[in-house]
Amino acid sequence: METEGATAAAAATTTAESDGNGSNGARTARVPKYYRLKRHLLEMTETLPPGTPVPPERTLAAEFDTSRTTVRQALQELVVEGRLERIQGKGTFVAKPKVSQALQLTSYTEDMKAQGLEPTSQLLDIGYVTADDRLSGLLDIAAGGRVLRIERLRLASGEPMAIETTHLSAKRFPALRRSLVKYTSLYTALAEVYDVRLAEAEETIETSLATPREAGLLGTDVGLPMLMLSRHSRDASGEPVEWVRSVYRGDRYKFVARLQRPND
Repeated sequence: METEGATAAAAATTTAESDGNGSNGARTARVPKYYRLKRHLLEMTETLPPGTPVPPERTLAAEFDTSRTTVRQALQELVVEGRLERIQGKGTFVAKPKVSQALQLTSYTEDMKAQGLEPTSQLLDIGYVTADDRLSGLLDIAAGGRVLRIERLRLASGEPMAIETTHLSAKRFPALRRSLVKYTSLYTALAEVYDVRLAEAEETIETSLATPREAGLLGTDVGLPMLMLSRHSRDASGEPVEWVRSVYRGDRYKFVARLQRPND
C-alpha cells in the first residue's frame, strides 16, 4: 500500500509541475488536497471486500505527507457517502454495498414483524395543514383544502429507524384525528371507521443526508446518508388515500429487490 500511495502522490505532484506554462499546475493547485486523497482512497476501496480495515489516520498522513486533519476530512466524506463505516474503538472499514428493494404494499408494522423485530411508534406531531398545489394534486382535493398531517418516529425493538410523515384528506376522512385515539394503527382506523383499504401504490426511493433534526431523532450523525421514500397510495377504486414521506436510516435499513422477467 505504501508503494501505491507514494505513486499516487508522485503522480499528483508531477501533474502539478509538468506543464511548462503553469496552466495545468494552477488547475491542480485549486483541487483541495483532502479531495485528491479521498479520490485515491475511493479507488483503493472499490477493489477491496467489505470489512477490510482502512489504515489509521496517522499512517495515511505519513504516507501522503499531509496532516491528520486532511486525512480525517477525506475519511469523513467517504463515511457520509456510505463508502466506509466507522466502528467506535475499532477503526474504519470498507462498508458493505447498499442494496435496493422494491417494497410491497405493507405497513411498517408488518415489515418489522416479518424480520422478527418489535415495531413501535412515537407520535411527533399531528395537525391540519393547507394543501398546496402538489398536495392537492396528490390527494385529489381543492388547493387550499385541509389536510391531516401525521408525523411519527418509527422504532424497531427500541431502536429509531425512520421518520414517517403521512398526509390524508380531512374532507374524505372526517374526525380521523379522534379515531386515532382508539386505533393505534392508521390502516386499521381507515378500514374499520371508513371502510377504506389500500390496494395499490407508487413508491419512489431517493437518497438524502440527515438534517440536524433528523439526526437527533434517529440517533445518527448530521449529514449521514438517509433513504427517502415517497409513497402515493390508492384504494381499489383508484381514489387517493394518502401521501407518505419517510426518511430511513441508511446505515440500518436495506432493501432487497426480487426481479422477474416479463412474459413475452
